[in-house]
Amino acid sequence: MKYPIYFDYNATTPCDEEVIEAMLPWFGTHFGNAASKNHAYGWMAEDAVETARSKVAELIGAKSKEIIFTSGATEAIHLGIKGISDYYRGEKQHFITCQTEHKATLDTFQSLEKNGAEVTYLAVDGLGKLEMHLLEKAILPHTKMIALMWANNETGNIFPMEEIKQLAKQKDLILFTDAVQAAGKVPVSVLDLHLMAISAHKLYGPKGIGALYIRHNHHQPKPIGQILGGGHEKGFRSGTLNVPAIVGFGKAAEIRLKVMESENVRLKNLRNLLEKKLLDLPGTKLNGDQENRLAHVANIAFEGVEGEELLRLVNKEIAVSSGSACSTISPKPSHVLNAMGLDGDLARSSIRFSLGMQTTENDILLAVEHVKKVLDTLR
Repeated sequence: MKYPIYFDYNATTPCDEEVIEAMLPWFGTHFGNAASKNHAYGWMAEDAVETARSKVAELIGAKSKEIIFTSGATEAIHLGIKGISDYYRGEKQHFITCQTEHKATLDTFQSLEKNGAEVTYLAVDGLGKLEMHLLEKAILPHTKMIALMWANNETGNIFPMEEIKQLAKQKDLILFTDAVQAAGKVPVSVLDLHLMAISAHKLYGPKGIGALYIRHNHHQPKPIGQILGGGHEKGFRSGTLNVPAIVGFGKAAEIRLKVMESENVRLKNLRNLLEKKLLDLPGTKLNGDQENRLAHVANIAFEGVEGEELLRLVNKEIAVSSGSACSTISPKPSHVLNAMGLDGDLARSSIRFSLGMQTTENDILLAVEHVKKVLDTLR
């Protein structure tokens, strides 16, 4: 099968060859259960898990004991948010999040609302930026948590996390962040955070493995475990550990620490080239904050064309998306772009281009040429 050129790295990334190589022995030769404490098979697996845990922790500036492995970021988000709500069961609860969060976060909060919690969904401006005075104004006496993503998966916008941290610290509130798109792409630190969700398959690791950072040695409560049975992962997440995937996660984190800075420079140059050429076409507009965003993401609106047909024709030659991979099963326009004030038609005819390790300058030029042909056909 001839694949299109890949421009959807925010949806998922290919496993790095070194990651695959590191994982392979743990499917066969070293197949032990990390919870088997009485023999060498288990000891080997447990040691591999703890080595990987240290590497993942190093990527985000955490201690290894603060990393809890999950099946992915969605589960980590659910554990962090729902687990804190369960801790405060019986109390009046208020949470603050944002309209442009990932659906995993929004859907979790909507489930809490059904159980009686209050949730404030902060608005953003036309560039998708969060205004800090609105966040501070939203804090109530019974606010339990602020939950805001580090970087947006659709626009690449980076939230002012250092300012958010200081406000949460000043108000003595739990701060949770979905750092799925940020970790391994830009420097992130858990300093002054309480909870952080990350995922391996967004940083050239395997699918099906994620982690929740849970701050230790702090007076704020830790989340209540959501999956019971065996007390694995310090009781936060029971279940047999996926050793090959955890090893792969650790290797991917190790690699990203080494290449992140140089790769950011390369991708920013390619992204700028892509944007310059696309925005030179008539009826095009950049969605999002041009300055404070991830180096590899461009979200472009194309006026005067039908969104579904645009996406279908563009994807014949280049693999792109109209928003989150978790939401593209719905024909509705992106909730992120809607929150930024784009009308439904323009939001539907917007495309997210996300670049990665395998993207070349030639790929950029071919993509622009193809998009131009599609626009000429549709217009």
